Amino acid sequence: MRRIVVVFFALVTPILFYSSCSITLNGSSIPKEMKTISVDYFENNAPLVVNYLSQNFTEALKARIRGTTRLSIVQGEADAHMSGSITGYSIEPVSVQATNNNVAPVAGAERLTITVNVIYTYTKDKKENFTQSFTEHQDFSGDITAQEQNLVTTITKRLTDDIFNAAFAKW
Repeated sequence: MRRIVVVFFALVTPILFYSSCSITLNGSSIPKEMKTISVDYFENNAPLVVNYLSQNFTEALKARIRGTTRLSIVQGEADAHMSGSITGYSIEPVSVQATNNNVAPVAGAERLTITVNVIYTYTKDKKENFTQSFTEHQDFSGDITAQEQNLVTTITKRLTDDIFNAAFAKW
């Protein structure tokens, strides 16, 4: 009987210890008292505007928070708040390819870059607050119009991961 009690406490003690912490298995470290977050619409203020980018980015950020935390996303008053804007969207050549017929060189690969400025505030702990710019890119070859939506989706995923980690993964 004594062995059963020892084994029971050996198994239960770590569970009780870890359940009292705010660290979860999804990589986030959210304080217990944080229950809600509001996420504003991220306006596209980039010089080059893609009409669906603001909506897609905002919804992807909400989905990342909703899918990997216990936080409720609310409008208005919340424990934490995220806002910002899309400040950069650019397509630039990253390599040049020579042509055989003495014509000017053409871009061999190009890079789509998106930059987002984020303001994060947590009302109960001002040390957690930040204003930060996040930039991600993806290289591609060929016509942008055929690939743009997939490129934007890939970059948006990276950006939302970066923002999530800055706000909630405090390792």
